[in-house]
Amino acid sequence: MHFTITHPMHTHPYNPELVTGDGVAAVAVAAEAAGFTGFGFTDHPAPTQRWLDAGGHDALDPFVAMGYAAARTSTLRLIPNIVVLPYRNPFVVAKSGATLDLLSGGRFTLAVGVGYLKREFAALGVDFDERADLFTEALSVIRAVWTSDEFSFEGRHFTAKGITAHPRPVSTPHPPIWIGGNTAAARARAVAFGDGWCPFPAPAVLAQTARTAALDSVERLGEAIDDLRRRCDAAGRDPATVDVTFTNLGGGDPGGADFDPDRYLEGVAALERLGVTWIQVTVPGDSLAHACETIEEFGRRVIAQR
Repeated sequence: MHFTITHPMHTHPYNPELVTGDGVAAVAVAAEAAGFTGFGFTDHPAPTQRWLDAGGHDALDPFVAMGYAAARTSTLRLIPNIVVLPYRNPFVVAKSGATLDLLSGGRFTLAVGVGYLKREFAALGVDFDERADLFTEALSVIRAVWTSDEFSFEGRHFTAKGITAHPRPVSTPHPPIWIGGNTAAARARAVAFGDGWCPFPAPAVLAQTARTAALDSVERLGEAIDDLRRRCDAAGRDPATVDVTFTNLGGGDPGGADFDPDRYLEGVAALERLGVTWIQVTVPGDSLAHACETIEEFGRRVIAQR
């Protein structure tokens, strides 16, 4: 089992300590020292004030921030949570990802999602109703441009002829691609294009807001993983080659007054039995010191006990 965290900018406004270079580096270094395998950032280039006031959060640019974290660490894998793929031309995403993978020595995983914030799509000039088609198109382009020369593709809004984009990533055949989302369509994309599936806990109300399927229990997760395995079998893929990441629903959140390491470890074991290979851990963002202390404690009381 691997553990990963997202830089803890959970709120608006955020704690300003978290958005300095030293703050990003401190969290990344603490995570690596504690035994975490992954570290990343969210992707919200143009959120609305309305969304922020309703519980949304601010964000750094994920590629720039992951590059900074990569320079201050040596083993930590850079995993965004998540890049909204339709927001950008796929060649731009491929170039950013290849550069990060090259400069980090092969430590990049491209975790991507379709997106759900209509006004953010509008601000970026992207047709919200096209997002699923744009997502699938981008997956095809990114994999191909990472692994071939003189690549040509007729996109919905671009024409690429004879594209050769070097330097390539150092990961072979390319950096892992994880597909976000709770739906059957997300699992189908993970089997067709990806190396991992990264759903997230979503009770009915959140699922409606995020325009995805409800996923609010270990039982429902198990049913979804069974569906993923059936899809792998039908496609001739070994299910063991597809990572699954999820949040542990047992034991409370690290750093909270109710956090119970023993119950948390029981939850980890239950997820492992289902086939989860990565756990997304939530750490507090109220202060840099609290975040780093929580990371260290989690490493000692959970990761080291595995």
